[in-house]
Amino acid sequence: MPVPWFLLSLALGRSPVVLSLERLVGPQDATHCSPGLSCRLWDSDILCLPGDIVPAPGPVLAPTHLQTELVLRCQKETDCDLCLRVAVHLAVHASLQAQVVLSFQAYPTARCVLLEVQVPAALVQFGQSVGSVVYDCFEAALGSEVRIWSYTQPRYEKELNHTQQLPALPWLNVSADGDNVHLVLNVSEEQHFGLSLYWNQTGPQIITLNHTDLVPCLCIQVWPLEPDSVRTNICPFREDPRAHQNLWQAARLQLLTLQSWLLDAPCSLPAEAALCWRAPGGDPCQPLVPPLSWENVTVDKVLEFPLLKGHPNLCVQVNSSEKLQLQECLWADSLGPLKDDVLLLETRGPQDNRSLCALEPSGCTSLPSKASTRAARLGEYLLQDLQSGQCLQLWDDDLGALWACPMDKYIHKRWALVWLACLLFAAALSLILLLKKDHAKAAARGRAALLLYSADDSGFERLVGALASALCQLPLRVAVDLWSRRELSAQGPVAWFHAQRRQTLQEGGVVVLLFSPGAVALCSEWLQDGVSGPGAHGPHDAFRASLSCVLPDFLQGRAPGSYVGACFDRLLHPDAVPALFRTVPVFTLPSQLPDFLGALQQPRAPRSGRLQERAEQVSRALQPALDSYFHPPGTPAPGRGVGPGAGPGAGDGT
Repeated sequence: MPVPWFLLSLALGRSPVVLSLERLVGPQDATHCSPGLSCRLWDSDILCLPGDIVPAPGPVLAPTHLQTELVLRCQKETDCDLCLRVAVHLAVHASLQAQVVLSFQAYPTARCVLLEVQVPAALVQFGQSVGSVVYDCFEAALGSEVRIWSYTQPRYEKELNHTQQLPALPWLNVSADGDNVHLVLNVSEEQHFGLSLYWNQTGPQIITLNHTDLVPCLCIQVWPLEPDSVRTNICPFREDPRAHQNLWQAARLQLLTLQSWLLDAPCSLPAEAALCWRAPGGDPCQPLVPPLSWENVTVDKVLEFPLLKGHPNLCVQVNSSEKLQLQECLWADSLGPLKDDVLLLETRGPQDNRSLCALEPSGCTSLPSKASTRAARLGEYLLQDLQSGQCLQLWDDDLGALWACPMDKYIHKRWALVWLACLLFAAALSLILLLKKDHAKAAARGRAALLLYSADDSGFERLVGALASALCQLPLRVAVDLWSRRELSAQGPVAWFHAQRRQTLQEGGVVVLLFSPGAVALCSEWLQDGVSGPGAHGPHDAFRASLSCVLPDFLQGRAPGSYVGACFDRLLHPDAVPALFRTVPVFTLPSQLPDFLGALQQPRAPRSGRLQERAEQVSRALQPALDSYFHPPGTPAPGRGVGPGAGPGAGDGT
């Protein structure tokens, strides 16, 4: 987070400490001196025995001043120890060469190192400083008191000494990296601490926090900037569901090495992790528990799985309160996309007994097996691959093992057979097309469909017209009396229907009976009396005219394959259709549009893979008419029944 403007303070009671320390990389001590001098550090420490002062045989090079500085000595990026750098300033009192001893004492540790320093004759000025030598460094514990002595060996003059109190726990190091500022807080794993980022302001303030920044461990501390002031602390988001959701959204899984990874999150949280196996195709990742078990996770602490090899299909699942929170296929970043491999689980029992099963979406299939799954069908080949060393071992211990066996070669064999079958099919299809060219031309125009309905009211007629128009967008040749009013007037409804029905069935088409409450009533009257009941006979009512020819087809068993029934979801329930007409499929629209369109295809035509897409196309074209019919603009939605007599004008019964 770019923060070039804020003031940092640690909530350490009355003595906050902020340190910005230089970082030394490497475990070895070292020394360097100012230009002109040469210096060398002895390889090992010496005994701390200063001895008595002895008279100098002549001029000597002696320490004149001690200076210390806190630095960080780091083994790794985040593994650093506090270290005390010592600078010794030197002056010539007689000689051009000296052995300088640095003695370090911090309970319970004591060390002495020996530095050899030499100054060229050109720099020698009696009584004047000739430079300094720097030693890196004495490791020191936080909160301890350190004492440093410096003297020559032999000891010609009184030693120099320096005492320094190191900061107490915790302490903070601030460093900048581009636009980011890093705050490194060095505390033990068991220690609790508070950290405050605050504005030095006066007067009333309103501070707005972005809800995405709220996490359970975010606390607020307020205090007046006065000596010995009491601080008010509050942590209001510990139980806030939004804060916990933000915490998991900010959490990340990071792969460090082949076996190690860590969970990076703003707050500590209770969690468990396990490996899972994810196959291509979007199937759920299947936890490998057993044989591997759930492991407790600590935020920002490295966790290791006992893997022998990595695999892109291996993923890590993190659960909290038995709910899946995170899932990352960490190895896919370095090993590539998911592979079509099968994972074999080997379980070892007493007396060297072992069993194998293949992990599949349906579960773990024992090998060998007579099941119908892919792994069961290839069981013998998978076992042979395992015995011949073609499978990659991912994990192994006394209880079992995991093996990843490639399936590419079997897929290639299967595709070779598929291509051969396709070639044979193409040859046969070409022959059929040559023999039935005329039939193919007719099929290209689409199957004929005759749509019959009862004109219950003008609104229902508009709904039928919308359905017929939508079906025309498909490879169907739709005939409906709405589009043939002139022919109906000239021929009469009975003659027009007979001609349309005969032509449709001769061409192998289908007659669609669109049932409504009015149509069900007319059918019931015909089944009871054999003739049309009393009522208004519209001049274009082809449905009433069609019953005299439709009923014999149903009574004599000729209807299946040539007739299809349909009704609208909110207007009529299929059970309201008379039983005689339910000897053919009756579909509700638009909920069963895919099955309805499938029934309108040629009887031997293969189911198109675009059937669902076409159903969605018809549904979109039909929806405005449905909305207008069931909910006319400017009027409340009418109550509609599901049995005969229900219609757009029916009341709600109140």
